[in-house]
Amino acid sequence: MTYGAALLWLCTMSVILQAVLNTEMARYTLATGEPIFTGFMRTPPGARFWGWSYSLLHLVQVAWPGWALAAGSALAALCLGRMPRAEDHAVVLTLGYLVFLGSIGIVLLGERVQRRVERAELIMMGWTVAFLLTVALMLVPWSTWTRIAGGFVSPLLGAAAFPADADWLLLAAFAAYSGPGGIINATLTHWLRDKGFGMAGALGSVPVVIGRQRIPLAREGALFEPTAANLAKWREWWRYLRTDLCWLWMAGCLVGMGLPALLALEFLPRSAPMRGDAAGAVLAGALGEQYAVLWVPALVTAFWILFSTQLGIAAGFVRSVTDVVWTSGAGDGRRRAALIYYGALVVFTAAGLFAFTLAEPLALILIGANLAAVNFAVLAFHTLWVNRTLLPRELRPPLWRQAALLVCGCFFAGLAWAALGDPSRILALFAR
Repeated sequence: MTYGAALLWLCTMSVILQAVLNTEMARYTLATGEPIFTGFMRTPPGARFWGWSYSLLHLVQVAWPGWALAAGSALAALCLGRMPRAEDHAVVLTLGYLVFLGSIGIVLLGERVQRRVERAELIMMGWTVAFLLTVALMLVPWSTWTRIAGGFVSPLLGAAAFPADADWLLLAAFAAYSGPGGIINATLTHWLRDKGFGMAGALGSVPVVIGRQRIPLAREGALFEPTAANLAKWREWWRYLRTDLCWLWMAGCLVGMGLPALLALEFLPRSAPMRGDAAGAVLAGALGEQYAVLWVPALVTAFWILFSTQLGIAAGFVRSVTDVVWTSGAGDGRRRAALIYYGALVVFTAAGLFAFTLAEPLALILIGANLAAVNFAVLAFHTLWVNRTLLPRELRPPLWRQAALLVCGCFFAGLAWAALGDPSRILALFAR
């Protein structure tokens, strides 16, 4: 809470630009039935280059299991009945490893177990929103609500855009994770393809059973003839997509960032230590100090948010990389698909276990988030290239959307440049 509510405008800017990027990546999927990664692979220098490049970019962003280690912190606080201290490092680390390996285990157990976890996630999502909103409405004064609301538009109210002592690693991370983050946004187009949105409904996918998983893999897409009737249907698809991603998604992201910020601004002092083994339990600890009855529910809520994030990252990475590498030409038959799938899972697991030894929870999250900012810039510029060159004139984005994609790419590239331009600050992340 070093900057209070003043920099929440970064969240607003990021969410708006991500909404534009998401809809433009989805534009290609609606028009062709292919995930945006397939579109990327249709540009020079070719499918193999982009397939492996995006798989690597995905890995370097998500191979920092700070979410699992922070969940271990919250779980340690639950087990110990107090905030973890320096002497509890082994406990936090062990529980972090268990959370991380547990997420891998759920991925391996297959669709039946994952469907049960998804049902639990729906219940816990409702609990999380209800808990945070109830606490906010009952315990947070109106003055704090107005500070948070003003923070989302602070430059319009005359506040400085950035403080003189800006921590660019923290600010870039905050902007990049105001939403799913980086490559994870692009995996939305896999979901659109799998659910049959747009042309995907006419083409379908190739389901391949791997272990206990049924993985839909890409098939050759097709562009529809831009007749008056087809364009009318296209506009109908586009209205539905725009409503979902530009309004519902944006509102969800802003509420998801605003509620925790509201509680943090009210209950956490600006000097509250966010680093160390207690990182995942800091807000719960602050709530518990003032209202003992909130200690356990706040920790359970924190643990679930962090664990479900780690689980989603693990499952999403393996499924996405399998699809991308398969589409790049490396896949041919069920056996090759299984090799790609389990190979990706092994690499992800090994990278995550190694990252545990490098830094504490917040540092790992900051590293992944700053790499997500880099990936946002790559995605924005590449999506603009794809939509301008591979789609027919009638389906291309209007000039203002093309300009917005350029702004998106420059916004995240600028934040990443400022954040990664200080080697000493980066090295400090690895100091425990």
